[in-house]
Amino acid sequence: MKPVAVKEGTIPHESFGEWGATEVILKPAAPGTGIIAGSVVRAVMEAAGIHNVLTKVLGSHNPHNVVKATLEALYALELPENIASRRDKPAEELKGYRR
Repeated sequence: MKPVAVKEGTIPHESFGEWGATEVILKPAAPGTGIIAGSVVRAVMEAAGIHNVLTKVLGSHNPHNVVKATLEALYALELPENIASRRDKPAEELKGYRR
């Protein structure tokens, strides 16, 4: 299993995952928001250790497809520090970077 980028209990940026006819949108949330998600996505978020996130499932709500689309969205996440090091720049130069 791949590691998931988690920053201060939430995800570092918005992410999309698609599997079959299912699309999942994940958005970071402020501390104290909790996991705003359906039962299938909530289980994946809790297992990944994410405490504050907003989610939306579009298209098919087949549980197998929702899990796979959620994992695709989680695997697409990267921390700003990793992106900056790959570009040989300081993290502060990235557009939209908040400390």
